[in-house]
Order: sequence, then C-alpha cells, then structure tokens
Amino acid sequence: MVRPVKVHDTNLLPEALENLSDMVWLNGIDLSMSYLTLDSGFDSEYNERVIGMYQIEPVIKPNPRGTKNWKKLLAMQEDFKQNIYKERYKIERVFAWADTYRKLVIRYETLECTHNGFRYLAYSMINLRVFFKGNVGKP
Repeated sequence: MVRPVKVHDTNLLPEALENLSDMVWLNGIDLSMSYLTLDSGFDSEYNERVIGMYQIEPVIKPNPRGTKNWKKLLAMQEDFKQNIYKERYKIERVFAWADTYRKLVIRYETLECTHNGFRYLAYSMINLRVFFKGNVGKP
C-alpha cells in the first residue's frame, strides 16, 4: 500500500487490516487469536476496536499522554503484554537492515519486478550475514 508521506499510519490502519484479512482469507490462513504489535502512536480505543473486529489481539504500547498519577500509569501497564511486544524488535531490526540499502529506501526503478529483485537481493545478503556471523574461519 503506497500513500503520500503526509498521511499518518493510524489513518491507514483500517484499510491495511482489511487488505490483510482479504489476503489471509485467500490463502486459507486463520489469524484469529494472533497478536498485532503497534507502537504508542496507535494507542486509542478506536484502533483497539478496529483490530478486535478481525479477531486479532492488539498489543499496543500504552501512551501515558502526560499522566503523572502513578495509579493510572500502573493501570495502563497492567494489560500490556511486554513479553510479546519485545518480539517486535526483531521485525524492526530487519527493516533497519533493509534501510541500509539505498536502492530500497529511495526507489529509482519504475518497474515493480526490478524493485522486487533488488529487495530479494538485499534480503539474501542480510540472511547471509546473519547465518554466517560467527562461523567465519571455523571448519
């Protein structure tokens, strides 16, 4: 899904979830009772309702919004699944690795197949680096 930079991600969430739902239905995948981790920019009751409509459990980092009352802060953290949210780091790290390849960050190619070819090449290089890290020089 490509949209202008000035459109915030929270506005794109309902459409993105609908597209995800269509894709998993076509592939016969069941997403019910799975998790969707989002950062604190998505912390709102509306977003939690939209995600819940697709039977996906939202794991959204609580946004304190300037709250200084420690009881309210503890209540915000009570339902937050920190152990699941920590797994989000792995995905963010892969995106950061992909962003080291300039051809992926700034799209110069007009053909989608050419751009996808560079993405596959970058992901292959990332995987090679991960799989062979620490194995260099060992038999």
